[in-house]
Amino acid sequence: MKLGVYNAILHDRPLPEALKVIADLGLTGIEINTGGFLPAVHVPTFDQILESDAARDDYLGIFEGTGVSIAGLNCNGNPLHPKPEIGEKHAEDIRRSIRLANRLGQDRVVTMSGLPGGEPGATTVNWVVNAWNSAALDVLDYQWGVAAAFWKETDRLAADHGVKVALELHPQNIVFNTADVYKLVELTGATHVGVELDASHLFWQQMDPVAVVRELGPLVFQAAAKDVRVNKDNAALYGVLDNSFRRLSETENRTNLGGDEWANEWPKNSAWDFVALGRGHDTAFWTEFLRALHDVDPNMLVNIEHEDVSLGRIEGLEVAAQVLRDADAALEASLNVPA
Repeated sequence: MKLGVYNAILHDRPLPEALKVIADLGLTGIEINTGGFLPAVHVPTFDQILESDAARDDYLGIFEGTGVSIAGLNCNGNPLHPKPEIGEKHAEDIRRSIRLANRLGQDRVVTMSGLPGGEPGATTVNWVVNAWNSAALDVLDYQWGVAAAFWKETDRLAADHGVKVALELHPQNIVFNTADVYKLVELTGATHVGVELDASHLFWQQMDPVAVVRELGPLVFQAAAKDVRVNKDNAALYGVLDNSFRRLSETENRTNLGGDEWANEWPKNSAWDFVALGRGHDTAFWTEFLRALHDVDPNMLVNIEHEDVSLGRIEGLEVAAQVLRDADAALEASLNVPA
């Protein structure tokens, strides 16, 4: 399999240093952030690359001899947000990322499906978690109309540029499970919009990532290696939809999500946490996850996303890389066993 790292955790250092970190981990790919919730830190010549072959070649030259190549682009954000300073900006980031991928010889862009407001004129998003009443279905009908129009247009752009857009099945988005994927494809007729299989968000929803890969098959375009640990005692009391987040003040270190929106502090007694690979599910699980992906595409891009706050940047990547390499070796050994 083609194993790498999503570069957001390495935004604290220049791109050449990030590439060395990844090579030292024994990995060969870097998924590069190109906008959305986060700035394109490692593509400082973005605009020039879109226009200039020399700028493109200079950028690609940074990777030569490093043993690490680009493994897709990532512009996770909310392209359907009702506030134009967020939604229109993130939507344009997706379009620009598709064009950039084409310029760089890439054919994968990872993002999120987005989430609109609940009705025309809304200023905040509205995630319907459980549509037991008719008003909630009215909201969903409106939101799917917004989503279908955007993704139908974006699918055409992606097809024109030979790029496939992989949507992370992330809650607080219109597409966050298997049924939603099928619905989006049905509504849009999409041929170049599919899934980035990030197992982490499936774990805490009590979904089986291996079963989802096998169900969606060729609609899985790319994958993220990211683990979750469910804290059973807390989950038993609060459930996995716990909302005990704390708003961070302007004086605290916080991440802007676009416009006037910011990431909140994670709950203290959380029902679940993002953890490094192996801390939620063992190597045997990740071997079967890679096997399912391999059956879809032997050249699938699988990139570590590190968000384990108990581990440092490099420490967390080292833990995850060891598990991912071991799982890949186990898969390779099993594939080479004579019948």
